[in-house]
Amino acid sequence: MQSASDRHEYPAHWEADVVLRDGGTARIRPITVDDADRLVSFYEQVSDESKYYRFFAPYPRLSAKDVHRFTHHDFVDRVGLAATVGGEFIATVRYDRIGAEGMPASAPADEAEVAFLVQDAHQGRGVASALLEHIGAVARERGIRRFAAEVLPANVKMIKVFTDAGYTQKRSFEDGVVRLEFDLEPTDRSLAVQYAREQRAESRSVQRLLTPGSVAVVGVGRTPGGVGRSVLGNIRDYGFKGRLYAVNKAFPDEQKELDGIPAHRSVRDIDGPVDLAVVAVPAEHVPEVVAECGAHGVQGLVVLSAGYAESGPEGRERQRELVRHARAYGMRIIGPNAFGIINTSPEVRLNASLAPEAPRPGRIGLFAQSGAIGIALLSRLHRRGAGVTGVTGVSTFVSSGNRADVSGNDVLQYWYDDPDTDVVLMYLESIGNPRKFTRLARRTAAAKPLVVVQGAGTAPQGHAVRATRLPHTTVSALLRQAGVIRVDTITELVDTGLLLARQPLPTGPKVAILGNSESLGLLTYDACVAEGLRPSTPLDLTTAAAPEDFHAALARALADDSCDAVIVTAIPGVGEGSAGDAALAEALRSAAEQVPGKPVLVVHVELGGLAEALSAATSTAPQAAPGPPTIRADHPFRALDRLRATPAPAEPPVAETRERLIPAYPAAERAVRALADAVQYAQWRREAAEPGKVPEAIDAAIDEKGAAALIGGLLTRGQGLTLGSEETCELLGTYGIQVHRALPATTADAAVQAAATLGYPVALKATAPHLRHRADLGGVRLDLADEEQLRRAYAELTELFGTPDELRPVVQGMAPRGVDTVIRAVIDPAAGAVLSFGLAGAASQLLGDTAHRLIPVTDREAATLVRSIRTAPLLFGWRGSTPVDTPALEELLLRVSRLVDDHPEVVAVTLEPVVVAPRGLSVLGASVRLAPPPARDDLGPRTLPAY
Repeated sequence: MQSASDRHEYPAHWEADVVLRDGGTARIRPITVDDADRLVSFYEQVSDESKYYRFFAPYPRLSAKDVHRFTHHDFVDRVGLAATVGGEFIATVRYDRIGAEGMPASAPADEAEVAFLVQDAHQGRGVASALLEHIGAVARERGIRRFAAEVLPANVKMIKVFTDAGYTQKRSFEDGVVRLEFDLEPTDRSLAVQYAREQRAESRSVQRLLTPGSVAVVGVGRTPGGVGRSVLGNIRDYGFKGRLYAVNKAFPDEQKELDGIPAHRSVRDIDGPVDLAVVAVPAEHVPEVVAECGAHGVQGLVVLSAGYAESGPEGRERQRELVRHARAYGMRIIGPNAFGIINTSPEVRLNASLAPEAPRPGRIGLFAQSGAIGIALLSRLHRRGAGVTGVTGVSTFVSSGNRADVSGNDVLQYWYDDPDTDVVLMYLESIGNPRKFTRLARRTAAAKPLVVVQGAGTAPQGHAVRATRLPHTTVSALLRQAGVIRVDTITELVDTGLLLARQPLPTGPKVAILGNSESLGLLTYDACVAEGLRPSTPLDLTTAAAPEDFHAALARALADDSCDAVIVTAIPGVGEGSAGDAALAEALRSAAEQVPGKPVLVVHVELGGLAEALSAATSTAPQAAPGPPTIRADHPFRALDRLRATPAPAEPPVAETRERLIPAYPAAERAVRALADAVQYAQWRREAAEPGKVPEAIDAAIDEKGAAALIGGLLTRGQGLTLGSEETCELLGTYGIQVHRALPATTADAAVQAAATLGYPVALKATAPHLRHRADLGGVRLDLADEEQLRRAYAELTELFGTPDELRPVVQGMAPRGVDTVIRAVIDPAAGAVLSFGLAGAASQLLGDTAHRLIPVTDREAATLVRSIRTAPLLFGWRGSTPVDTPALEELLLRVSRLVDDHPEVVAVTLEPVVVAPRGLSVLGASVRLAPPPARDDLGPRTLPAY
């Protein structure tokens, strides 16, 4: 039982679960007075050498005084953290605040001595590195800015922990001791180190789940049918290369086998290690299974059982307890309410799922949160692999169910450097951590394509999702910015995945179209135009075209430098010389091999034989297999009902060939949409290779310290406030953003006085909320040249819309005419800081014509942002109009980005309207909101989601 400290309450927010280097988990928490026995037990298991490295002298046991010192902390000047597994200590770290003379001190002293001790059995697992991140975050919270550590030169491992952390540090040697001093402020290098360690650890944790050497299925029925028995049969029939066990506490004592598989009443009865347990027992019995697995040293769990957060508040609490229980033993969980996992690698051959038919081995990684969608995706890939394209093999498949622990982020970490996965397809019903997912997606997309179907924004029951104020469309736009290929349906997911899995990326949007149907060619041409591609006039080979005609035409098209991709259209031919399916497929394949650097797609109509022939690339290609069986309505992928095991093929599926097979599509628009996705992704890859930078001229005109001082002074007035016009202008001015001056006009005489101050011509505007930025309602009068016109306009406004108190009129000097635009920046608690741009006016708002980028943006991203909206032609001389000063607009976007990035207390900025003229621009209205910034866990230590 943890108790309060002598100076501060127990800091429960310091508790965290972390993934270690080997993929296991540990819990980090503050050490309290109740941990005396645990500390003594922990110390007894540390070697004499490690004790010597810690205390610089032989130190066989802790004295009572030592135990008291190491368990009594004030959680401010003296802090100790422990890493625990199964409730027992495996490592400790502590800091003691010191003054300039190196003696114990209190604030405002900002330096502390830090020391670690790791049990020998757990050294090399990255425990010390994780503890350093967490004790560093605690120290920063308590006003400590620098750590000092004294280490014996022979303690190379601990010196490496400090030197590899990426902090700015000093190193000295005195009296036989290495003294290390390092600042705790995160640096680009320390964050890079942290992210790299996070990737290795989370990737390894998923790898342990997908590549087990031994599997126990817990909850195997004694009679055929049921979830557990079905999964056991699937694992066995798919040819699992490791050891397999059946577990059911209802087995008779004398039963030693079930269907030839060793049978046990408990996981604890298994003689030997168990790497993975597949749990298929009712939810009320799962805690007992978790305890048995933890005691036996099981590394991970796949929980198929339902009855958790998807069932309501009681189930949600049951789910939280499941995660806490499993993590206490260092285990990770897929599920609960999961559909299962599949690994087609010849070295593993694991089908621990309820899939009625296992997929062929291949190069596609597949993730689905929903079991029903998982079934649909596997079924479609199976059908396409059986005779449509032959390029649909799967490397690994994960269905996470409620994703209480392992999520799409974890699996993405694994696929990033998985040599067996070339393309990643994901169906996401929700995104629990958009900021992290965007970061991981950007890195993954730079190496391999990532195609995502995202749910409509409403998270299903059972999914823990961070609150976001951003619309679903904005989140989708940010994903595209990160290189994600966003599609709308699982049909598009498969179509695009097929193309990317086996064809090279196009180098541009120019498309050649050829085939034996003029009508189908024209349909394909129109579809290309609609998707923003640049098609050439279709080449009609006529319905009498022979295979050699297709071969020659395709070879010519591929050799043409003005062609980036080719779409071949084919319908059943007529006449004796028309192309047969097998001969046509061979003709297309041989022509494509002559120029392997350009993608080729086929649109076929009523040519099922052609699709099958295209899939049969060589004698090593996967052979057509029977289609997937129909899934019964009572298939229990979400419940523990009875289920007859699906018969499996007698021989394991043949791995797909690495030859570039040609994908075929039954409709022109599907092929073109997939190609358009590939073209956009290829362009993103090229641009991501040179991300751009912030021009030096922008930096020179920014007063960051002045802005910080101003913000600090303003926040003393309250936790959240919208700045007045003068304060807004002053703050924006520190970043070189000049707001066109506007003076209040509470009376007609005040309006005249304001105009005299500003100089004619002027504009008179109503700034009441219902009239602001709504020139279409008549609340604005422009180009008022003199006092007479101004007084007349003032009288008209007050007569039409009400008293001056209701209108809140202002007078503003006229700006040069141009295009009215809007710039906004907002900090979202889930996605981070977002910069948005669009044209002003009701039409743009109605159509949602706004582009978004994550902050900070570079010069390249600012230029892309301006050109991303559909109404962008209005900025570049549409219909003979004068082009406006887009470089000035891009510079303004960069300044707003820098302001929000440098000062997270600026939680919202709106510049509206920004009138962009042929030369220069004018910011006519601005508002700024300040507040304490939302917590950023991506800048803190590595943690798993809290439960």
